[in-house]
Amino acid sequence: MHDETNDLRAFDVMERDVLYLLTDPDDNEPIWSVEDIGREIESTEPMTPVRGLLRGGLMHRTSDGFVFATRAGVRAAQLVDRAI
Repeated sequence: MHDETNDLRAFDVMERDVLYLLTDPDDNEPIWSVEDIGREIESTEPMTPVRGLLRGGLMHRTSDGFVFATRAGVRAAQLVDRAI
């Protein structure tokens, strides 16, 4: 039987990992392509976590498809001890 709870946890982990990529303290305001995010988090569906973060207001997407963290995204990462 398919365990929906584990799927939701895995989805949350992917979103968190993407948010951490976008708020890397060693990179000043990183900007990523969705394809590069997919390679980095080893996902064939990188738009899944990206879509959730976009809807949540934690990232913006440029007209040419690149994404970056919003101020709210940076603050969310800081609140969970991910220093920027």
